[in-house]
Amino acid sequence: MGEPMAASLMRAGFAVAVCAHRNREPVARLIAAGAIDAGDPAGVGRASRVVITMVPDAPQVEEALFGPNGAAPAAASGTLFIDMSTISPVATAAIDERLRAAGHLFVDSPVSGGPARAASGTLALMVGASEADFAVAEPVLKALGTPNHVGGVGMGETVKLVNQILIANIMVANAEALVFAKKAGANVEVARDVILTATGANYLLDKWLPATWLSGSFAGGFALDLLRKDLAAALDAAKGLGVPLPASALSYQLYTAASGNGHGREDYSSVATFYQTAAGVNAAEKA
Repeated sequence: MGEPMAASLMRAGFAVAVCAHRNREPVARLIAAGAIDAGDPAGVGRASRVVITMVPDAPQVEEALFGPNGAAPAAASGTLFIDMSTISPVATAAIDERLRAAGHLFVDSPVSGGPARAASGTLALMVGASEADFAVAEPVLKALGTPNHVGGVGMGETVKLVNQILIANIMVANAEALVFAKKAGANVEVARDVILTATGANYLLDKWLPATWLSGSFAGGFALDLLRKDLAAALDAAKGLGVPLPASALSYQLYTAASGNGHGREDYSSVATFYQTAAGVNAAEKA
């Protein structure tokens, strides 16, 4: 996600300094396209008035910002930090406190839309920030998609977790339904076309599954283990709030089973393999 997002910023006219989290190849491609090689997070901090992190989870955000070569100590006072990772709102609040104590600004802005919308600069952005900080961040965020100011710091992560709860459970429902259809002898393509005109229609059934599971491949998309991480954050936050999430807890276990069977790095529609193995059918197989 970071690579196409950085490319969108460059297309919008921003000078972009980059460094790798783990994989150097995306950085090399960005440098070839005109990005500045900052070397490490500290280099990004020194070179930037706005620092964006887009990494898997809170420990990686903390490493990038506060680690031995972290961006925060190297940045000039008043630098705006934008975390676009999906992490726990509790972790977000702690990061905000540390950055403000160092004289910096902070916005949390997780995204939705996947790599395709990252590449086209049309992501949905859920922004948690003060009014003043949102005004500073908005011109940058508009280069990446549509920024929606949803409240103070941490509320961006909260709204993103709402989205993740929904997509996790809707994907499981799609998998259950289509495997049921296949096992019962229905033509899955016909059933899907009909459902898309009925009350069971949903974005994943319409747009996502034809490009992933129903195409016969789980390559690309959004990694199952990343969604599993997001569900864990949602369950943890809900526990603190005293909110029951029984359907999400079951979905978490289903994604965990699929991950244990080797699908963790594949698109999260690979949760369907749990159902297909149990039913002995492949719903993606053409009639």
